[in-house]
Amino acid sequence: MKTIQAIKLQLKETNERESWMEELTKDSRKGVQQALNSWNRAYDKRCALKVDHLKKKKFDASYAPFEGAQVAGTDEAGRGPLAGPVVTAAVILPLESDELIGLDDSKQISKKERERFAEIIKRIAVAWSVHVQSAERIDEINIYAATRESMEQAIRKLSVEPDQVLADAMNLTVNCPSASIVKGDAQSLTIAAASILAKTTRDQLMDELHEQYPMYRFDKHAGYGTPEHLDALKEYGPSVHHRKTFEPIKTMIARKAADL
Repeated sequence: MKTIQAIKLQLKETNERESWMEELTKDSRKGVQQALNSWNRAYDKRCALKVDHLKKKKFDASYAPFEGAQVAGTDEAGRGPLAGPVVTAAVILPLESDELIGLDDSKQISKKERERFAEIIKRIAVAWSVHVQSAERIDEINIYAATRESMEQAIRKLSVEPDQVLADAMNLTVNCPSASIVKGDAQSLTIAAASILAKTTRDQLMDELHEQYPMYRFDKHAGYGTPEHLDALKEYGPSVHHRKTFEPIKTMIARKAADL
């Protein structure tokens, strides 16, 4: 009879269900049953991720205007914060993308997983690009227009011209058909990939801004209006990277001007 440790090791090295596992269900040892149950849960999760991956690929393929068409996804990160840029990305994925099984909307997975997926996306993508839209530009034309402009720029920067663009809840003007997909990052693999690149790039930029302006703690909240960030704004006032048309910064600036 195999030891529990040997069985655990064998299960760890097995990715698909095999006939010898049936015998384990009859093993009365508690440790064996725990190990088997753990393996079954992990297996079921892997199967669910594969199904979701294929569903996302099928969704993208449903928008392809012809067989072999290049479908690009685009998404943004940073529309809501009080400081920093909005970052957009565009991605065209290859037909075979099993390395991206488990890829989802950037908000649904951990920072470590986002960074891992970002490396894979950049390595296997047919084409990818990132565009950074400054806080100054956001103040000039408003956040919606700035995000749309940035997405269009990201599409134009792609080294391969797409035949179809899928955008996360945004109507775009580009040199090919474009579809606005509500909650696209949860349905489309290409949009999810773009969300990962946008999010990881923006997080890196906000970490760099933290080095320049440590008093705001951009590394902790990425520019969002947390209580800690609002307290820092009251104490130090806004920086050049804060969005002057966003509240409460707009009111703070107006009050300061009135006091002069």
